[in-house]
Amino acid sequence: MEAELGDPEVLQDRRRYLAVLSEYRFIKKLDYAYVAWQLGEADERELSAALLKPDPLEDRNAVMEIRAGTGGEEAALFAGDLFRMYSRHVESLGWKISVMHSNATSLDGYKEIVFTVQGEGAYSLFRFESGAHRVQRVPATEAQGRIHTSAATVVVFPEADETDDIEIPEKDIRIDLFCAGGAGGQHVNKTESAVRMTHLPTGLVAVCQDERSQIRNREKCFATLKARILDFKRREEESKIGADRLTLRGSGDRSDKIRTYNFPQNRVTDHRIGLTLYSLDRFIDGEMGSMLEALRSNYIDARLNAALSGRKD
Repeated sequence: MEAELGDPEVLQDRRRYLAVLSEYRFIKKLDYAYVAWQLGEADERELSAALLKPDPLEDRNAVMEIRAGTGGEEAALFAGDLFRMYSRHVESLGWKISVMHSNATSLDGYKEIVFTVQGEGAYSLFRFESGAHRVQRVPATEAQGRIHTSAATVVVFPEADETDDIEIPEKDIRIDLFCAGGAGGQHVNKTESAVRMTHLPTGLVAVCQDERSQIRNREKCFATLKARILDFKRREEESKIGADRLTLRGSGDRSDKIRTYNFPQNRVTDHRIGLTLYSLDRFIDGEMGSMLEALRSNYIDARLNAALSGRKD
């Protein structure tokens, strides 16, 4: 199979190359797990997990969207905290973040920010961050020291690429151009370089304004819109398969309260797996590894249980 990966014909066909690469990685992972099991370094669960069919999208970059929810300016500040948290964790992995669109507030918060995490397996790592994140703390503007509760929502979906079977006719897209804006309503520039694309059949919208070039913004905006459509179609297909499989992946519903950040108690609690860490100060600074690994482990356990129960994977 290594020879096939070096075959010029395979290299020229990206779809075929990625399919071979995915199969090669799966076999290597299985070989490693089997050897580790023989040497006594892995248990039966780890070997069984290696046998699970990989998600074809798990190695993709991730597109992430954070929106301030209830709580006014405090919610926008929390959305900014979440973006910095993810940014620092991404940086610790040696990956990169590319901002597609942002709507900043005057106090360094965000009403909305959309960005791409560029790294192999980024979608697999962050996929379970989708949902409602709630914060409990005393805002800097609170004179009487009262604890306020506010929220922000996160949505994560895989980045689309040229191998996806998604055709988007020009007639199905409405393109609006406008001046890119900064915090406080100030314009970053006076030209109509910002781009908003609307997919008319689904109503999905993508915006990009962080590049000075309209052409570059168009490219990034279309890439984001394509990723949204891919995610939309995928969820539509999963809903037809059944609720069990959708539950295993995580619904990604904005109304699902998945995590609470309690600053007075220095506590972060993930409500889906019942995990509480009393290290919020480090967690919000990007040290998310233990939580992300626990979520991944829970997902694998759910898939194993489903397989053992005879349900379709």
